[in-house]
Amino acid sequence: MDLTLHVWRQASRDAKGRFVEYKATGISEHASFLEMLDVVNEQLIEKSEEPIAFESDCREGICGSCGMMVDGVPHGPHKGIATCQLHMRSFKDGDDIWVEPWRASAFPVLKDLVVDRGAFDRIIQAGGFISVSTGNAPDANVVPVGKDVAEAAMDAAACIGCGACVAACPNASAMLFTAAKVGHLNILPQGEPEQERRVHGMIARMDGEGFGYCTNTGACENACPKEISIDFIARLNRDLLKASL
Repeated sequence: MDLTLHVWRQASRDAKGRFVEYKATGISEHASFLEMLDVVNEQLIEKSEEPIAFESDCREGICGSCGMMVDGVPHGPHKGIATCQLHMRSFKDGDDIWVEPWRASAFPVLKDLVVDRGAFDRIIQAGGFISVSTGNAPDANVVPVGKDVAEAAMDAAACIGCGACVAACPNASAMLFTAAKVGHLNILPQGEPEQERRVHGMIARMDGEGFGYCTNTGACENACPKEISIDFIARLNRDLLKASL
């Protein structure tokens, strides 16, 4: 198939960006979206032009680094997948495709489609861990964990930190990400002793990074490639209220 790409090009954080049109020709419908970008970059390199900068690692929907807007939608037109899992059979021959980075002040563009998501790392550093004493690890059966508790914690832990929730939110809120990272630890008995400190620390860091406020539009849940529920935001608000009291 032959496609016309409109790709956001920005040389650096402080440079002015713009959309640049490229022709993607002879693309297999079985190729992934990132493989299509690889082909376009090979063609650009052959012409001694600057390739399009984008992030990727696992290309299996696990690492979350591939996040970008495709036709105005985080990760593209399908729900429950990351950009690397999007295939060209989702488009038609002759389509125009618009590709741009996440749009949020807390995610400054570094180059082209690459944004700085270090704000997420700093939120996790503020409390996304469990403090333990040094020495041998306790036996796994010492602290019993119920099936419902374990499943809820695993649902929250599925977050890959891609930032789609922030990109989709009209307020650029990071509440779904923060709620997932707080939730998967607070739900487990091992995380309960530090629950209050964790909630206050991570929310304060989130606010300090410049993310917007949550108004429960549900756009974050709809855009999440792991389909994490906004129920975790409600749980986070409840934990914050308890910690404040």
